[in-house]
Amino acid sequence: MTQITPEILVQRIKTLSGQGRKLIAIAGAPGSGKSTLAEDLAHQLGPTAAVMPMDGFHLDNDTLHAMDLFHRKGAPETFDADGFVALIKRLRGEDTVPYPTFDRDADRTVRDGGQINETTRIVLVEGNYLLLNQSPWDSLAGLFDMTVRLVVDHETLAARLITRWIDHGLNPENARDRALGNDMVNVRYVDAHSFDPDYVIRSS
Repeated sequence: MTQITPEILVQRIKTLSGQGRKLIAIAGAPGSGKSTLAEDLAHQLGPTAAVMPMDGFHLDNDTLHAMDLFHRKGAPETFDADGFVALIKRLRGEDTVPYPTFDRDADRTVRDGGQINETTRIVLVEGNYLLLNQSPWDSLAGLFDMTVRLVVDHETLAARLITRWIDHGLNPENARDRALGNDMVNVRYVDAHSFDPDYVIRSS
């Protein structure tokens, strides 16, 4: 596990050897900046790179209510992890792979909302649980050519998450409860139950 800057990371990705499509895991907590990092990397890597978020594998709200898990939405058990692992495997063997996306305004997934096509040689997969060492997420181990974790101190992360929930329409009290009572619980779980990445990027 090596600390690295985004600028050097771009060069490391460019020097990956071998044939075929390369899969890069960009892991990080909600609010850590992983989506922004992935998009910036894709821009610097050029048109053969694309970002694929994990968010489209949220279980739908009706399913979460039936499982009594709606209050934990965003936790590892509220995703279709098996479906996500299957999709990552498909990226290895198929040129064109549609994938679901997540509409935050509508709070629902969009089937086949995105697509990795035959011209994509580098897929930057971004998500919370890409390095989790608990089943079935641990099936992702070995499927990536490079793994990166974006790390933010917990105090900064909590402040960002509270602000995010306020921006989504919650009042400050409910935003704090949502951030500290669910999101930060997931952050601590990931900290305790993750494989080490190849590289770490620390954000202040």
